Amino acid sequence: MSIENLLKSAADLGIPSGPFGALTTYRTGGQARGFVTFNTREALVAMGAELASCERITVLGNGSNMLVADGEYDGLVVRLGESFTSLVIDATEQGRAFITIGAALDLPIAARRISDSGFTGFEWAVGVPGTIGGAVTMNAGGHGSDMAAAVTSVELWRIDEQRIDVVAAENLQFAYRSSAIGPRDIVLSTTIRLSEGEAQASKDQLKEIVRWRREHQPGGSNAGSVFRNPPNESAGSIIERCGLKGHRIGTAQVSEKHANFIQADEYGSSNDVRALIRYVHDEVLRREGIELVTEIRFVGFDE
Repeated sequence: MSIENLLKSAADLGIPSGPFGALTTYRTGGQARGFVTFNTREALVAMGAELASCERITVLGNGSNMLVADGEYDGLVVRLGESFTSLVIDATEQGRAFITIGAALDLPIAARRISDSGFTGFEWAVGVPGTIGGAVTMNAGGHGSDMAAAVTSVELWRIDEQRIDVVAAENLQFAYRSSAIGPRDIVLSTTIRLSEGEAQASKDQLKEIVRWRREHQPGGSNAGSVFRNPPNESAGSIIERCGLKGHRIGTAQVSEKHANFIQADEYGSSNDVRALIRYVHDEVLRREGIELVTEIRFVGFDE
């Protein structure tokens, strides 16, 4: 089925061609041929066959780990609406809780709600600008922890199989910044297990993480860390050692504050960002013999 026909079937759930790159934290990139937002599981299930017939689909949360190409994305962008922002705590008598979080809820909001409810172990997420769905897909983490440390199961919509699966953590193949969740899966919710903690200590930890990130990481238009850290050393320190802090290609620049961040100028170009990422990769390989692996997702590029 064509995207145009799918959008007709979606009625008020879909909109035709519109800005795509502007919805990411890079704020660069072009348009997409169509968008559809599902506000309920029922709406998603009802459109299952149409989605399965669509060849190119990108699931979009906050776009905080994504670079969209400058041209038109010849595909459908899928988003989840307000009903996927719930957070439900099922406390147990042993001072532990199973917490089920909707895929569209922002990580900082989830971290603060969980802390306010008296549970600890998710404070690290307060400084990550993504959603729960994106975080579990890439096994996001920071400050000594990650999603894999707490996840017990993930609820997925399998686009091609047209069904909902609940997948246990041991079957998600979590690794450093990766999981078995694929591009044809839509995360609906994630269940994590945490323990009760001391409320003030948790709040203090939240404040310290926010302070540290503001001090050490840049704001502006970026997608966080560009490269995964190789074993035993941070990608940022390697890039800095190569003298690449501040290096610029067109409208993109390696951050002066943190070398593993690449900033885009206002009205910048995704092609410039991509070119600078490649340049940094090649220079590190040439000078250090280290093959850096990108952490961000590239959408709509030819290669």
